Amino acid sequence: MIRRAPARLSREMMKKFVSGGVQGEMPFLDHLEELRWRILWSLLALIVGSVVGFILVDRMNAMELLIRPIEPFLNGGKLKYLSPTDPFFVTIKLSLLAGVVLASPIIIYQVWAFLAPALMPSEKRVIVPALYMGVVLFVIGVAMSYELVLPMTLKFTMGFQTKFLEQSIVIGPYMAMVTRLLLAFGVVFELPVVILILSALGLVTPEFLASKRRHAIAAITVLASVLTPGDVITVTLMMMVPLILLYEFSILLSRLVARRRVANAAAAAAAEA
Repeated sequence: MIRRAPARLSREMMKKFVSGGVQGEMPFLDHLEELRWRILWSLLALIVGSVVGFILVDRMNAMELLIRPIEPFLNGGKLKYLSPTDPFFVTIKLSLLAGVVLASPIIIYQVWAFLAPALMPSEKRVIVPALYMGVVLFVIGVAMSYELVLPMTLKFTMGFQTKFLEQSIVIGPYMAMVTRLLLAFGVVFELPVVILILSALGLVTPEFLASKRRHAIAAITVLASVLTPGDVITVTLMMMVPLILLYEFSILLSRLVARRRVANAAAAAAAEA
């Protein structure tokens, strides 16, 4: 291991600096130029995604999907707004949010394309499938929140004091709650992807993850309480339980990555021998 490290370092140094000839500053400037262009492409994707999001929200009734869960509780009425500018700004906010979601694959690709040359082939073989898995897990989290958690939250919170209180649901706070809940479930379902990438980079080990299980459960409890309505215990549990299961799944994935790393090291040692 001690003798292989300088060889690997020299190969990486040659890969980074030979293309620049004797002037070591050129590759660094090239990296800055590449970073600048990738940021510009990401911003362009965000702008295009926001325009498409505006069309979806304003012209294709995407807002109706977000309003549909609360319609049974409106008694045939509509959501209210308090300011003449509220409909416009709600539409803009939803368009920007949709733009971020639509542009995220391109942004992730730009980040990946910039960082990929610094990764080993074994690391790439793990990270690339993890990114695809992340998309699937995000969709599952959002779908679970929309189909199960959001209706349950509305039914629970709007079932109190109905004899004495009359509802007047305002569009702004309602949309803020809905989008926060949907995105919260989508993002936290990315836990296996994060741990898988960290394991591939050698930053965490399955032994470390297993030893910190109690700490992870405590952190998951706090996170679920913050991201979900605190007065709806069932909703909090509906986020906690999948996250705990995903953490255990992440430990399994980390073990698979560790075994592959050991197998690759053994194969490399056998080849050198």
